[in-house]
This record gives sequence, structure tokens and C-alpha cells, in this order.
Amino acid sequence: MVIYFQEDNRMFAFKKKPEMPAPEIALPGRPTPIPTARQHFINGRALRGPYPAGLAKAMFGLGCFWGAERRFWELGEGIHVTAVGYAGGFTPNPTYDEVCSGRTGHAEVVLVVYDPNKVSYERLLRTFWESHDPTQGMRQGNDVGTQYRSAIYVFSQDQRAAAQASRATYAKALAAADKEAITTEIRDAPPFYFAEDYHQQYLAKNPHGYCGLGGTGVTCPIDVGVRARNPG
Repeated sequence: MVIYFQEDNRMFAFKKKPEMPAPEIALPGRPTPIPTARQHFINGRALRGPYPAGLAKAMFGLGCFWGAERRFWELGEGIHVTAVGYAGGFTPNPTYDEVCSGRTGHAEVVLVVYDPNKVSYERLLRTFWESHDPTQGMRQGNDVGTQYRSAIYVFSQDQRAAAQASRATYAKALAAADKEAITTEIRDAPPFYFAEDYHQQYLAKNPHGYCGLGGTGVTCPIDVGVRARNPG
């Protein structure tokens, strides 16, 4: 991917490297959050919370967050809100342009606030695995760069165990279909930085907008039944 920028009426171009920047050369960012939407475009709920008691959070990176977010809000009942943002890098409160530069280390991610008594975390995991190709490293299709990497950021040990088990299960299914190895990272949830207003629920506002996601065509054979539990 080639990024263009302008300085003193001169146009420059550089090829974005599909590798994480070193922390010491990451962009400095800013101490305060950038502006974003107040309400979810589809259901009108508070995007940033506070969220009702009993709900849980999940966070996933699976390529361009426009199409990724839609995959989760389409699950319907049990999904309180979805939001897009940046996570997993070094730059505090980054802008979209900064993330696109490849110098923040962040992935484009979806935050899912859900009711675990109505939709299971395993159902979210299955949506994650089947909605993109988790074998491509720092890219998804034609979208190249660290921001498009596959990632599961977990908020509890239960989520970590479920994520790791699902990765092992899906890896076997992919291998049986002669697909490559999974490159998805699984780690504790880092800070989530809300993306700009216009990115939130982008494909609801722009139904014919770009969506670069494409799955492997391989079903993820994990249990997606709802089991009532306290999210903690």
C-alpha cells in the first residue's frame, strides 16, 4: 500500500511496511480522546457508556473496521452496542490518519458490548473467525498494513480460554481444507480508543460503502449456545 502526503505543495509517497513500528519511533499521539459519536447510529444507545449492569465487552480486529463492525451488529438480540476504534499499539488517542501511517502500531478493532445471557462469547468468536481470513498476517485481502491484522483482545481469563480453544479448533478445520496457519494474536485487552464519528456504524450510514472483508469459506465448528453466566 502506498501512502501519499503533501508538504509545501510537494507530493511525497512512501510504501507502508507491514510490520510493527518500534515503540521509540511511534507517533506521540495526544493526552485527550479525539471526538466521536455520542450515540449508536442504529439503536440510539450511548456509544461510550455507561453500559447497563450485567453486560460484557469483547474486542476483535479482523481487517477494515467498517465491514467488521457490521458483522457484529447484525447478530441482533444480545448486542447492546458496537463501536470501532484503535487498539494494540503505542500511540495514545490516535487519529485515523495516524493509524493509517503505520506509525502507531494499532489495529482497527470492533468493541462489542453484549448480554452474555442472550448471545454467547463463543457466538462472537465464530462470527470473528468466519468473517475474515486469519492466516494473512498484517493484511486482509488488498488492505495491507499493521492496522489490518487479526486479533482477539480478551477481558477475562474465561474469554482467553475460549479464544485459545476456538483458535485451536479452527486451525484444525483450516488445515483440513489445505489453508495456511493462523496468525491471529490473542492478548489481554489493551486501551481502546474510539475512532472518529464518521467511522462509527459506517456501513449503516453508507450502505454501498467499501467492505474489504472476505472469509476463508471454512466453517468454524465451535459451540455457539448461550450459557447464562455472570460476566464479572
